[in-house]
Amino acid sequence: MIQKKSDFIFKYPPNLQELDLATMVSMYRDRGEPRRAAPGKYLACAVSHKLLKHAKWWFGIYYSQSAWDSLLTKSSEGYPLTEAELNLLGLILALEDDPPHREYVEKNIGVLPKLAYLIVNDLRQFGFIREDDHGFLTIAQPGERALQGICRRIFGKRFIPEMLEVYHLNPELFKKPDQHSDQASLF
Repeated sequence: MIQKKSDFIFKYPPNLQELDLATMVSMYRDRGEPRRAAPGKYLACAVSHKLLKHAKWWFGIYYSQSAWDSLLTKSSEGYPLTEAELNLLGLILALEDDPPHREYVEKNIGVLPKLAYLIVNDLRQFGFIREDDHGFLTIAQPGERALQGICRRIFGKRFIPEMLEVYHLNPELFKKPDQHSDQASLF
């Protein structure tokens, strides 16, 4: 397993499965929304721990604008990337010679299928990935740049398939076919 260099990224709550679909969709859609503290009340930034009157919201957690900006990764174009997006973009890039189907990707990015469905739709609308008429996914240039940005933040280097959660479950899937395998060995 590749060693992580940083955990300073957005994270989905580990207990999202407790939410009904409507609540999860609502929370997902509201992430990054500015929130204002009630009169006489304050919000606390999860990074700086400073009290705030205005903050950005992420699944019940508040961030100052500067903390939010510092959590955004290079080339994300303002999109709050998590390890799920890294797994999604990386899986599509690693399998670009034989593009994966949306259903396969949704099952293998490390989050609930309902959340994975939302993420795929968002990344497609954001222009990071493309989906053909048959549901096969390919990565767009902005998506590849965003993937490299989140990989550099977490691992300190460019993307390699070993960074993917699914790689450790099925490494054979990522092996390139040997071009000379049907050639008889002379030795």
